[in-house]
Amino acid sequence: QVQLVESGGGLVQTGGSLKLACVASGDTLQLYAMGWFRQAPGKEREFVAACTWLGSARSYADSVKGRFTLSRDNYKNTLYLQMNNLKPEDTAVYYCGAKVVKNSEFGFWGQGTQVTVSS
Repeated sequence: QVQLVESGGGLVQTGGSLKLACVASGDTLQLYAMGWFRQAPGKEREFVAACTWLGSARSYADSVKGRFTLSRDNYKNTLYLQMNNLKPEDTAVYYCGAKVVKNSEFGFWGQGTQVTVSS
């Protein structure tokens, strides 16, 4: 089992920044990839960004390219999401996800952290 805990959400003005963190614990040797997803009220959960845990592959949703940046601290089993130039459309609950098999579904999830961007 892998446990994920997100932190770093909050309330910011349009154009502001936040840095989210996701700490993985448990059987972290299983990890293939970790990523961030978000869900706004009335909408489906959508992909934001993800990376392989030990490799260099990166992927970002078109809506956040140039504004959001992933980083890792493998020694601390922590994934970060630096979010700059935030927009009201970024308002959502942000979830950290993890997967253990390439091309499989993300099967482990954190509890979520709320990000609210005022207009």
